[in-house]
Amino acid sequence: MIYKVEKYIAKHNLLNKEKCVLVALSGGADSVALLVALLKLGYRTEAVHCNFHLRGEESNRDEAFVRELCQRRGVKLHVIDFDTTQYAKEKGISIEMAARELRYDAFEKLRKDIDAGAIAVAHHMDDSAETLLLNLVRGTGIRGLHGIQPKNGHIVRPLLCVGREDIIDYLKWRDESFVTDSTNLTSDYTRNKIRLEVIPKLAEINPSVKEGLAATAQRLSEAELIYRNAIEDAIKRVRNGNYIDIELLKKEIAPATLLHEILSPLGFNSAQVEDMHNSLDSEGSRQFTTTDFCVIKDRSRFIITPKENFEQKEILLPEEGYVETEQGILNIARVTAEGDIPKERNIASLDFDKLQLPLTLRSIRNGDRFAPFGMRGTKLVSDYLTDRKKSIIEKQSQLVVVDAAGEIMWLVNERPSARCCINDKTKNILHLEWRKI
Repeated sequence: MIYKVEKYIAKHNLLNKEKCVLVALSGGADSVALLVALLKLGYRTEAVHCNFHLRGEESNRDEAFVRELCQRRGVKLHVIDFDTTQYAKEKGISIEMAARELRYDAFEKLRKDIDAGAIAVAHHMDDSAETLLLNLVRGTGIRGLHGIQPKNGHIVRPLLCVGREDIIDYLKWRDESFVTDSTNLTSDYTRNKIRLEVIPKLAEINPSVKEGLAATAQRLSEAELIYRNAIEDAIKRVRNGNYIDIELLKKEIAPATLLHEILSPLGFNSAQVEDMHNSLDSEGSRQFTTTDFCVIKDRSRFIITPKENFEQKEILLPEEGYVETEQGILNIARVTAEGDIPKERNIASLDFDKLQLPLTLRSIRNGDRFAPFGMRGTKLVSDYLTDRKKSIIEKQSQLVVVDAAGEIMWLVNERPSARCCINDKTKNILHLEWRKI
């Protein structure tokens, strides 16, 4: 049992002895055991210690301990200081998440600087069991139930099949000391509650609960590979570029799960995905948004588009020349009233002398009205586009040209306003020609 730490590392061969291993060294029992075991097995190591300055003098104590250990063992040590509280405040995230981001970003930068083959962190079997329970309590898909993975890019976890008790026994055998983070002994954090309260209760039912959870996590990890392949095949059946075919989606075994797998990476939460699933058989259009993306239910499909496509755009137009947008190019030319007048929808011929300059090209807004050429009175732009059977995404991307008073002179690519149309008295014409990119 005492040799288990070194035996596990040697057996699973997760590290390359030819390259330096960067060891994340907190000073706790698990990280000390990892460093000592790697040294005993002949690995070339350097260590990195992060001081987050969250526990006052205790943080300084940990740093001093790590410095003494590395000096005694002949290991080169890199110490990195963080203002974790300030970082969390700036990012609007929890202290735990801030520490994680800072830590792993620093690890990767240092790994590149010293050309290390891997970053070895000391997560062990108990951590994996706690992670599985934590994700289960929070609510997660199958991806969150496989616990901690032994390897993720350059991050390697050589102790995942070793329990905390085995690690303590190993250090006693090697006559090596360690420090204890006092926050690990309280129930202030969710993970600590699971470690100190939930797992001991489960152990009353099954003394081998940690081993059982670790084995379950491994089986779920393998099951996820099968699940992932099935999901990828299903996505290919229902999704074509930015479109999800609703009828094809409904034929799948688990439409809601498939929607979740497509949309959760874009930031859509479970409640939004459930609303989308509930709307499959409903009529009318719906719209769902995150910070960066928008999903529109339009007739028989979901349309995925960057949210920036629907942000209000305003471009001041020159009297002649052209302007270019993400959607197309608007050419502007001033001519005299001679010759034939173009009849194409993408060209508007306006009476220049009736215009209040400057003109502006912008997106449509709620409540926009205009006086369509050839029709009586005014009409809501939204009603006009509905009559034209435009989809919701076509409506939201519709552009208009307005004058200095804010009145719509042209519904781009559709119809000009009757108030600026040419007649037999027109002397000067402004041609606006829209070309889609």
